[in-house]
Amino acid sequence: MVLQTEQKQKIIKGFQNHDKDTGSARVQIALLTERIKYLTDHFKSHKKDHHSRRGLLKVVNQRRKLLEYVKRTNADTYKKILQELNLRK
Repeated sequence: MVLQTEQKQKIIKGFQNHDKDTGSARVQIALLTERIKYLTDHFKSHKKDHHSRRGLLKVVNQRRKLLEYVKRTNADTYKKILQELNLRK
């Protein structure tokens, strides 16, 4: 079970640029971050779940690529995202 619909809508509302924005880089980064948090908690109790660990690596790389894109296109938004999501860079 990844993200409930209510959780997803709450995250989207917090990071969207306008009312119908569900796919911008900001929203995608926030959703991926939440999924990464869920998977890291999952691995605390399921240490040998290597199939999901591969999925985690894919999600982390996808978020990294999106963060690089935002950094390249808009540095102010990049800094704001890092601060809001408590990511280190």
